[in-house]
Amino acid sequence: MAKRPTVPPADAAPRAPRRSGRPTSARPRAPKAASPKVAAPESPPPRPEPAPEPAAAAPGPDQREMLETLSLNLARAAMTAQAAIAEAALSQADRPAALSPDPFNVGPAMTSVMSSLAARPDRLFSAQADLFSRYMDLWASTARRAAGEEPAAAPSKDKRFKDPAWSENPMFDVMRQSYLVTADWMNGLVSSVDDVDPRTRRRAEFFTKLLTDAFSPSNFLASNPVALKALAETNGESLVKGMQNFAADLERGHGKLKISQADYGHFEIGRNVATAPGKVVWRDELFELIQYDAATDKQRAVPLLIFPPWINKFYILDLQPANSMIRWLSAQGFTVFVCSWVNPDQDKAGFGFDDYLEKGVYRAVEKVLAQTRSKHLNTVGYCIGGTLMGAALAHMAAKKDDRVSANTFFAAQHDFAEAGDLLLFTDEHWLNEVEQQMDAAGGVLPGAAMAETFNALRANDLIWSFFVSNYLMGKAPPAFDLLFWNADQTRMPKTLHLDYLRKMYGQNALTKGEFEIGGLKVDLSKVKTPLYFQASREDHIAPMNSVYRSARAFSGADVTLTLAGSGHIAGVVNPPSANKYQHWTNAALPASLAEWQAGAVEHPGSWWNHWADWLHAKSGDWIPARDPEKGPLPPLEAAPGSYVKVKS
Repeated sequence: MAKRPTVPPADAAPRAPRRSGRPTSARPRAPKAASPKVAAPESPPPRPEPAPEPAAAAPGPDQREMLETLSLNLARAAMTAQAAIAEAALSQADRPAALSPDPFNVGPAMTSVMSSLAARPDRLFSAQADLFSRYMDLWASTARRAAGEEPAAAPSKDKRFKDPAWSENPMFDVMRQSYLVTADWMNGLVSSVDDVDPRTRRRAEFFTKLLTDAFSPSNFLASNPVALKALAETNGESLVKGMQNFAADLERGHGKLKISQADYGHFEIGRNVATAPGKVVWRDELFELIQYDAATDKQRAVPLLIFPPWINKFYILDLQPANSMIRWLSAQGFTVFVCSWVNPDQDKAGFGFDDYLEKGVYRAVEKVLAQTRSKHLNTVGYCIGGTLMGAALAHMAAKKDDRVSANTFFAAQHDFAEAGDLLLFTDEHWLNEVEQQMDAAGGVLPGAAMAETFNALRANDLIWSFFVSNYLMGKAPPAFDLLFWNADQTRMPKTLHLDYLRKMYGQNALTKGEFEIGGLKVDLSKVKTPLYFQASREDHIAPMNSVYRSARAFSGADVTLTLAGSGHIAGVVNPPSANKYQHWTNAALPASLAEWQAGAVEHPGSWWNHWADWLHAKSGDWIPARDPEKGPLPPLEAAPGSYVKVKS
């Protein structure tokens, strides 16, 4: 076996170069002729060794410190999240499992849609070809942009991708556009099914939209350039704060994630929200009656009583002085009363519509008339408070009770045939789940349950935007009065809530004349009281078409309808001083909303002045202003009272 050549060790000294002299070959050479001696040439100078490749510069002290800080912060963020999740798992371990793995009955709806698509392979093939075509267009556009032939895309109008980083960076731009293509295609595919029950298809559409919204690249740290930029600029501190926010929300929800939408510690009821001056002049087991101080020397003779929804608290109408409807109405010369509903507990589990009619509407009307020594009053019903007030007006009509001179509805429904996405939560499968949930809570629906439903209707605005801001960006929730109010939910009695969902949403009984309240089946068409309806163009809870149908259901009344810009809350709470949005008016009430809109006149800004003109005409003469402390009902405490401060 041949020997392996010896390799000198790496640290061995180099050998001296060999001089040319004796040949290395063993063969002898022929003798050469003598030649004159010449000086031997000097050895050539040593060849310079090539310069070593420059090594990568070691990070400087500042860079090392930044990298160390980033590493530590990432570790802190991970440990914070892991500890919070472990704590949440422990807190949930002894709780009963969810009542159903599919409480919204999505599975059967998706099965029906997929079966329909499978039965039409031509439609499915066409849809796949359409998706392929969209992707080819996207990649072609991306290639042109990479070659400098096409400018960067303009910032998106979609609020999730409005930051320029989404369009300036080619990688994130492709990610954004491919997501939008896929989400639009998937939602369109489900919507294209036309041979299944419309409500089944709508359920599939709704939850497909929830799914595609959840998988937006903006909701993940690694695919959100804005969150990554914040991470880099803060050396990971943004993620640490985000995970601290995450842990705090898990703790606030007792192991269930309860995303903060506002800085709840910034607001205090009676200190910087719900501050309009007034007095509680009546209190019983169901409500407190608040009379507000006069803001003018004279007031209209006919007082105004407002019934807000019992799903939320009344101070949506009295957030800050600048946007308080209650203060504004007082400044217009109206004597304003508000029914502040109790936050019901288990002792009210059996309360239903009859109780809220007799112990709520009728008793509040009686007390306002006693306090003002008036024979008549005007009323307002907001949202579900308006649904109750509509039934009460029909009950009054049947009993020939004319104490209400005029009534206004804010975003209120009575005809529920087109009541929007909330109809998806009212099939019997889900109602049985709700009933079991209320039984487990002692006969009331927890406030958080209703909040989760409303948030799901606008998931991008009310869930994912806060998920990104609070957790991925590490920002503190804003000090926003409306969102503080939005999170201040109330409980609901089992009997009342199930009757509302089953008979209104499920059976549309009120408009059909099949709803019984106060011992009578009531008929909305028998109401003769003048009515003012306000609807909002972008309302997702009381859709404008549903409100319009409700207005037409009062066929025997003189109805005025105004359509406001914005949604369920901002469309109502829009003071004239804000100079925001617009509103439309039309004296006629044709068969459809589309016809009404075609003949409507657009006006800039708030609808409040239009309503106030209508209300003044129905509120009697001017009289000396009323003082809440000088009426027959003795003041019990200052507004906003005690009931509004009870937390769920």
